[in-house]
Amino acid sequence: MALQSSLSVAKKHRLDDEMRFIRTWLEKPLETGAVAPSGKMLARTMARYVDPKIPGPVIELGPGTGPVTEALVARGVDPARLVLVEFNSMFCRLLRSRYPAATVVNADAYGLKRALGKIVPQRAAAVVSGLPIVTKPPRTRLRLINEALNCLIPGAPFIQFTYAVGPPLAHAVFGVRAEASERIWLNLPPARVWVYRRN
Repeated sequence: MALQSSLSVAKKHRLDDEMRFIRTWLEKPLETGAVAPSGKMLARTMARYVDPKIPGPVIELGPGTGPVTEALVARGVDPARLVLVEFNSMFCRLLRSRYPAATVVNADAYGLKRALGKIVPQRAAAVVSGLPIVTKPPRTRLRLINEALNCLIPGAPFIQFTYAVGPPLAHAVFGVRAEASERIWLNLPPARVWVYRRN
C-alpha cells in the first residue's frame, strides 16, 4: 500500500513537472529548449558517466525540475555535493524544496565562470548539462564547454545531451576528446549524450 502511494506521488510529480515545462517552453522556447523534462532513460545515461567515488562537486547546468539530478542521486552522488545552476527562478524554488542539501544557484549557466564565482572553490568531479546548447551560436557553445572544462579536475567529464543528429560542437576542439552514447530512442524526442574531456 505504501509503495502504491509513493508511486502515485511520483506520477503526480512527473505530471506537474511536465505541465511546468510546457508552460515555460511556451513562454520562452529557446531558453527552455524542451517541451518536457528529460526522460528516465536519458537521465540515467547522463548520470552513468559520473563516477560518484571521485571527490569534488558535481555541477549540473539547467537541471529544470530535476530528472537528471534524481538520476545522479540514485547513482550515488551525495546531494550535498550537487551545485545546480538554473536560470528559471520557479525551477530553483522547486529544486531547493526537493534537494535541500544541494547548492542551487539562480544564474545563467552560459556565463558559468561568473555564475559560480567563489561558490565552487575546488575543481569539480563532473559537469552535467541539460542546456539547450544547439540553439546557441557555435562561439557560445565553445565558450561554455571551455569554461566547464576549466573548472573540472583533469580528465573529468563535461556531459551534454542533444536532440540533434550531429554533435553539439560541429568541429573537433584541440586537446579535447569526445565520445557519444547510442541514440536513446526511448526518450521523447530521441536524444544522444556527448561527453567531452580534456586530454
